[in-house]
Amino acid sequence: MQTRTEAESDSPQAVTAMSGWSEVFRVALKLGLTSFGGPVAHLGYFRDEYVVRRRWLDEATYADLVALCQFLPGPASSQVGIAVGLLRAGYVGAVVAWLGFTLPSAIALVLFAYGVNAIGDVGGFGWLHGLKVVAVAVVAQAVLGMMRSLAPDRERATLAVAAAAIALVVPSSLGQVGAIVLGGVVGLTLLPKTTVNTDVAHLPVAVGRVTGAGLLACFFILLAGLPWLAANLQVHSLDLVDAFYRAGSLVFGGGHVVLPLLQASVVPPGWVTNDAFLAGYGAAQAVPGPLFTFAAYLGAVMGPQPNGWVGGALCLVAIFLPSFLLVIGVLPFWDTLRRRDWIQSVLRGVNAAVVGVLLAALYNPVWSAGITGPYDFALGAAAFLLLFMWQTPPWLVVAFGAAGGALVASW
Repeated sequence: MQTRTEAESDSPQAVTAMSGWSEVFRVALKLGLTSFGGPVAHLGYFRDEYVVRRRWLDEATYADLVALCQFLPGPASSQVGIAVGLLRAGYVGAVVAWLGFTLPSAIALVLFAYGVNAIGDVGGFGWLHGLKVVAVAVVAQAVLGMMRSLAPDRERATLAVAAAAIALVVPSSLGQVGAIVLGGVVGLTLLPKTTVNTDVAHLPVAVGRVTGAGLLACFFILLAGLPWLAANLQVHSLDLVDAFYRAGSLVFGGGHVVLPLLQASVVPPGWVTNDAFLAGYGAAQAVPGPLFTFAAYLGAVMGPQPNGWVGGALCLVAIFLPSFLLVIGVLPFWDTLRRRDWIQSVLRGVNAAVVGVLLAALYNPVWSAGITGPYDFALGAAAFLLLFMWQTPPWLVVAFGAAGGALVASW
């Protein structure tokens, strides 16, 4: 076991490259196999492993990394893992930290996708319908929790409802992106400025500003250029990369917000049926690791080629690529950015709009497909009670929902 003095003296330069990478991968894989409960729980597991047990970071540095990753779009817990891997073992450390944390749930969901494809039409199976009902409870809990933290006052609650209306009236990724942009504009112009704490530690960044600026430029070039390439080249693989890269670039507020963006991208064109989409989303609650690995399921279950393992890998890389570009790109500028009160105002507006986008998704497609009668409502209410009041592990609630759906179908 390392002493504190040894841990503090370690750096990516002081650790042998290969042993540093392998150690980061082993620790991340352990977290990927055991981290249940969503992003907030993941950050708790990370702190226990990286700060308390291994002392790779001190409390102030870890808190600063969490603040950075909550500032950025994308999966916050995965981004923290990428940043820790970067600080510990350089760029390869960032990649292996992501692989270790992501692969267990991605593999499990791809295998589930093969099972769904083997079944065929999933609409007639009670236990799979039960997973759609569980998705209602999961998203309802996420909306309630996010409303309390991200839209706690009248102004932001109103903005959330307005964003929900926009997302429902324009039921596509355009409406969702428009709602988020509106939130940023309202935050900048109407929400009161907050006092920013400048008494913060400096991150030990090994990334230069030129490199960071280059990565941020790549992020925006891909965000703007992939839709043009997909429209002009008519290659389905590019369509997938564009859809999943865009989803990974625009998700603020947690993994559940990726649901409406992905649904709008893969269901209307017929790549994935709505039943298969929601069944997979329910199953994603039962596996450890990041919810964004739902992308691997979608890539594997969809009808058009590429699908299976190739499609799953392609969609998984595409949805996480923005996180790599943003985390590593913003790190050199973070000390300056976090001191700008106008940025905090924009983010407050964006986060309130994100609550509205998820609220719209709760109605359509989650509620409209999952709750089809009084038995479904009762099952969904019970699942919500287990999650919200009894703090039941999500995987157990998923098992309860599947069993309940099978029971209801047998009546």
